[in-house]
Amino acid sequence: MDASRNKHRNVVLFGQGAAGKSSLVNLIAGENIAETSSDVTHCTLQWQSYSVKFGGDSYNVFDTVGLEEPQLGIPQYLHAIENAYSLIQNLEKQGGIDLLLFCMRVGRLTATHRSNYRLFNEFLCEKKVPIVIAITHLENEPGEMDAWWERNEATFHRQEFYVAGHACITAIKGNRPDRHEQSRTTIRKLVKEFTADGQKRAWKGGDGLFVSFMQKLKGLLVGNWRSKKDIAPRLIKRCGLSPDVAKKLADRIKKDVVEGAT
Repeated sequence: MDASRNKHRNVVLFGQGAAGKSSLVNLIAGENIAETSSDVTHCTLQWQSYSVKFGGDSYNVFDTVGLEEPQLGIPQYLHAIENAYSLIQNLEKQGGIDLLLFCMRVGRLTATHRSNYRLFNEFLCEKKVPIVIAITHLENEPGEMDAWWERNEATFHRQEFYVAGHACITAIKGNRPDRHEQSRTTIRKLVKEFTADGQKRAWKGGDGLFVSFMQKLKGLLVGNWRSKKDIAPRLIKRCGLSPDVAKKLADRIKKDVVEGAT
């Protein structure tokens, strides 16, 4: 037997609030393991991991908060520093990333969606990890739910939004339990298909990726911010780094030039 069959796959689930990420986690798991309250205020890149098993395989699903606006303010950027560091460190300890799963509520493709796509696909994973999309809240779609993607796929491509696979689903049982069950089958098939090849070997974490990520994220900042004074204290207090290491990382985020950055 292939030893890799006994290892977990790591899935980074991301998207805006109200897209239905927690409900999607529960749909995949087949039970309510993620809280679905919309009352909690979250910060960019705040995350929660869940262990899920289906089809003979084990998965770690990292439910991660994306951007709520196309750009970031300074306070949001500073919160993102500590969240990004802990996320990258944990993913590295778990062996990397097998799959990016973008959760999007049915509707128009917006600038915020495009910024989230870049944040995770380009900035975090450097286009080295497969990315798929789940379109949610399609319980009232006339005809087959997948018809939505057939109508809108060309729009995504025109805006240079490319994914390896998609699932048009509902994570709400409501008045259509048949569609809910169909959706569970669809999303599980998608996750299983695109985590089968051990793609996480191509993704490298570490401080180098963290620095590169934060530099690129600065490109989404509103306004011109050049101070690094607030970065090191956050890395010391929130991430447990020594003052020396924190200062070096802060200096790199401030000074280094990201190769290939636009």
